[in-house]
Amino acid sequence: MKQGGGHAIFTAECSHSFHFHCIASNVKHGNQICPVCRAKWKEIPMQSPSLDPPLGRVAVNPVGWPQNDALMTVVRRLPPPRRDLSRRHVVPLFQAPEPGIFNDDESLDHLPVVAESTNASDNSSLRTIEIKTYPEVLEAPRSSSYDNFTILVHLKAAATVANQSSSRNHASWPQLHQNPRAPVDLVTVLDISGSMAGTKLALLKRAMGFVIQNLGSNDRLSVIAFSSTARRLFPLRRMSDVGRQQALHAVNSLVANGGTNIAEGLKKGAKVMEDRREKNPVASIILFSDGQDTYTVTGAGANKSQPNYQLLVPLSMHGSDNTGFQIPVHAFGFGADHDASSMHSISEISGGTFSFIETEAILQDAFAQCIGGLLSVVVQEMQVGVECMNPSLCLGLLKAGSYPSRVAADGKTGVIEVGDLYADEERDFLVSVKVPAESSECETSLLKVKCVYRDPLTKEMTTLESDDVRIRRPEVAGQEVVSIEVDRQRNRFQAAEAMAEARMTAELGDLPGAVSILENCRRVLSETVSAKSHDRLCIVLDAELKEMQERMASRHVYEASGRAYILSGLSSHSWQRATARGDSTDGSSLVQAYQTPSMVEMLTRSQAMLLGSPSTQRLVQPVWSLGSQPKPR
Repeated sequence: MKQGGGHAIFTAECSHSFHFHCIASNVKHGNQICPVCRAKWKEIPMQSPSLDPPLGRVAVNPVGWPQNDALMTVVRRLPPPRRDLSRRHVVPLFQAPEPGIFNDDESLDHLPVVAESTNASDNSSLRTIEIKTYPEVLEAPRSSSYDNFTILVHLKAAATVANQSSSRNHASWPQLHQNPRAPVDLVTVLDISGSMAGTKLALLKRAMGFVIQNLGSNDRLSVIAFSSTARRLFPLRRMSDVGRQQALHAVNSLVANGGTNIAEGLKKGAKVMEDRREKNPVASIILFSDGQDTYTVTGAGANKSQPNYQLLVPLSMHGSDNTGFQIPVHAFGFGADHDASSMHSISEISGGTFSFIETEAILQDAFAQCIGGLLSVVVQEMQVGVECMNPSLCLGLLKAGSYPSRVAADGKTGVIEVGDLYADEERDFLVSVKVPAESSECETSLLKVKCVYRDPLTKEMTTLESDDVRIRRPEVAGQEVVSIEVDRQRNRFQAAEAMAEARMTAELGDLPGAVSILENCRRVLSETVSAKSHDRLCIVLDAELKEMQERMASRHVYEASGRAYILSGLSSHSWQRATARGDSTDGSSLVQAYQTPSMVEMLTRSQAMLLGSPSTQRLVQPVWSLGSQPKPR
């Protein structure tokens, strides 16, 4: 090993960290026992006699694994080791005490200007959102009335921003765009309870290393670790070269032990966001856990028959109908033992998504997909308004999934709080209108759509309006042809409703009843216009419903993966945003309907890194976006 002022460290599978040259002599003489916890190691540090390892890394020989494996823990150069000479063993790394107020976030002052000048006369460059509307039919007989005439409101964010991570280690990767993007404040809240010891923690460190390397120099990161208590390991720092090194050092110091106190972890994560002196335009929390909260929800005094998951989420992170969501929590449940219900509830309460990481091989991919979206926000605080254009019309339901929505008391206007959109993301909402019969008019104006949103770079508010939605009213209409766009979204909402109903039925113990609900939904969808047209989304929904049926084959299967798979699917459909679901890196998967190009690009980076490791080649398959898969004939 090269000599220098710093020293590389080795993190064992038991998660204890040691300076390499302190532990190498023990291993050299056949001692594979941890000096701290006495656990027997399967992975041992080795030093090649003929080839020095790269600066800041040590050679690790996992028993039965090839060398240079991608599961190897990231290590970095550290200050000289501290040794207890009287007891003649290595002392684990020490963490400095954390302050009472987290107002030590790194300043955003003197950062390079992120926004480029824009030609105000170029209207297309300012049009960040595209609005389209589709009535369920284009014409309706003048004498007919409709209690629930459906209009689809389709929104799409512009593809003007790409992942602009500062990736000196990925210089060969082409950038999709060269436009600026909004920088992010990201807090990761990581479970390091005893069940995370070994390979799980090594994989988490590897995934965090990927996140750290793909954040840009204007992005800031803070790391919270929790077990029985929670601790801020790393303050909110910019991911400059120095910041990355410090963040990697903090992540590499993680040691697994203790219980699972999710509430404390989120409380500390929220405190980082609340106490920061300055704010980047985008802010989010990533929560990762492989277990169940053993303190707030299921601990002493908790109502175990009806757990109140809202207790896990700090009040500052609760969304509301009027203010929307402030700091979304994107929750990741790992393995068969995590509490999917609590993780899904946390994400729903805060406006984030819930992902189910079923196999260890896709942990990093799940994180990559998430940050691919977070690093491409083009719209914030978006509010969609609908207004009846005819005094005789009245709004009915607004189908918006998990997005807060409300209809005015007079039924003439309605609002949907959408919040942030990633580049290329689409949103579809169904608006129901009560349409009366017409006496003489040949056309009926139904409604108008208005979008108000903030540009995350310029901070300017923009308002866009659609054209009036109109239908023809002939005296006698021909055969009504239902819009396939409307039918497609009706199917999506119907499938999501069936998933929710089946999940509730399964929780009551009636798995056959739950399977029957999903089967009935598949049968109904198969008779729709879009299904008969071999619509892609309809095929995706049917495949997903079938997968859910299979994961309800028995109580054991449902508890191990069925509940989490359904909840991650519900999260994806209700927010219309991509989530990891089960082993969703399988190339044959049809549940990637909401992936954006920025997500796919980040996934590709992740999988290219994984595929460089011999032991992961057999585990990881490519992920394809919905649009890139072959279309049925």
